[in-house]
Parts: sequence; C-alpha cells; structure tokens
Amino acid sequence: MLPPRAILCFSAVRNERARLPHFLRHHRALGVDHFLFVDNNSEDGTVDVLLDQPDVSLWSTKAGYKAARFGLDWTTWLQRRHGHGRWCLTLDADELLIYPYCDSRDLRALTGWLERARQDMFPAMMLDLYPKGPIGTAGDPDDPLRTLCWFDAGNYSVQVQPRMRNFWIQGGPRSRALLDDPRRGPTLNKVPLIHWQRHFAYVNSTHSALPRRLNHFYAEDGGEWPSGVLLHTKFLDSAPARAIIEKARGEHFFDGSLYAGYYDAVAADPDLWHPHARRLTGWRQLEALGLMSRGGWV
Repeated sequence: MLPPRAILCFSAVRNERARLPHFLRHHRALGVDHFLFVDNNSEDGTVDVLLDQPDVSLWSTKAGYKAARFGLDWTTWLQRRHGHGRWCLTLDADELLIYPYCDSRDLRALTGWLERARQDMFPAMMLDLYPKGPIGTAGDPDDPLRTLCWFDAGNYSVQVQPRMRNFWIQGGPRSRALLDDPRRGPTLNKVPLIHWQRHFAYVNSTHSALPRRLNHFYAEDGGEWPSGVLLHTKFLDSAPARAIIEKARGEHFFDGSLYAGYYDAVAADPDLWHPHARRLTGWRQLEALGLMSRGGWV
C-alpha cells in the first residue's frame, strides 16, 4: 500500500538496463518515494535490474508501443489506479529532472510550494545533452553527465498552440544537425510533474495534458512561472546502434518514414559539438540562460 503523500514516478521502458541505476539514484535523491515501471519486452536484463529494487513496482507487456499511444495507455492506467491525489512524475529513462534549488530542496519542498501556490503542475524543458566528439564516445551510463555535458544555449523557437494552449518549443542539436527540415524537430516542452486526478490524461507524450488548464503554465503578464529542465541523455555511445534498431521497429513516430533520415544521421555517429556549445554547470546556469525559472519560489 502506497502512503497517501507518496511522490511517484512512472515510466515505460525497453532495453534500458545501462541507464536505470543512475536514473533511479538521481530521482531517489530528489525525493521520489516509489517507481512504477512498465517494461515493453526488454531483452537486455532491464527486468532483472528493476525486480531487484525495493522501491519499484513492475508490469510487463509485449504489446506494441505505438498502438498503446507510445506507452501512454499503460502509464495512464497506472496513474488512474495508483496516482490519484498524489504528485506523479512521468519520465523516460533518458530524462533527469532538475529544477531551481534541486541541490538543496527536494520534491517534497517543491510540491509543497506548488500546493500553496495552488498550482497542480510543474513544466520542464527537455534539454538535449551531447559529448564533445562523436556521440559514440559518450560511454559512461553510470553517470551520463560526465560525458554528456554540452548543450545548445540558444537556437530555440517558442509558440503557443491554440488547440491545447500549450507551449511548443523546438530547436537544439537534433533540429540543428540531424534533421533536414527543422519544422519536424522534436517537441521540447513537457509537463512531467502533475498532482494527479483520475480524470487527467496526457495527450502527446508528456508534452500536453487534459484538462487544458494543465498546459497553461506560462505568465501572459510579463512575469514568470516556475519551471525545470529535463536533462536528456539520449546520446550515449549506444545511440548509433539503437537508431538502426528503432528505424527497423518503426514504433516511435506516427509516420516513421518521415524520420528515416534522422535515424540514419544518428547511426552515422555524428559529432554534435560546436564552438558555441555550453558546458553544463548546474541549474543556476540554466536559469541565467532563461531555460528554467524560479518564478515566485524563493
């Protein structure tokens, strides 16, 4: 039985054995009380790693990832069953949440402030990290931030989508270097942390949610709302080989043929570093660059 005030983390995973120890350590240190994973037919020992964790509950399925709305149907069912009335963090295994004061204030402090501010969601921008040199050189999953420590500080576009009233952020190294058409660049805005209710649902990964008000986390009066960053550790040394596999599986995009060139570019082991890249130093640096905000949290 999960405590009523438990902070939960939900994730659908496949073949993430290498990343999981650091992912779990990082989010335990932030204050996650329990992890709820759905394993999608892993073949690399992911299940063994998760079964060995005392604070993990695990479900397994061999069903199609795309057919389950890219895993959302699985995690949404678990959120309805176990997340109602609790703060729920929904992440991919290659995402590490950071936020203002995360080095001194845990998720209990953050969610307590959000509750007092009557805000039941917390947004974050996904920030692609890359090594200096070909991505095949970033081989330290025990602490991916040792080698994945560079990022694009600018090159981002922001607009509000009228249908869901959510931010739409694009840009970064994938748009800059891996796609022929930047308009097909990844959506970088997410709402990973929500005080969950049974009638809530994510619509497109964690990029947007229902009811629509969960997407309205930006100030329209010139002020700022608090936000975090998801450090994206996609470009470990396994990325080129995984790109070949995922291109063949065709499970990650509605029309995978549009992204064949992207998979080919990753499989070619590119060097994403450039002279204007910034080396990651911490949340204060990202706040100074405008990539996250304290808002009214002091």
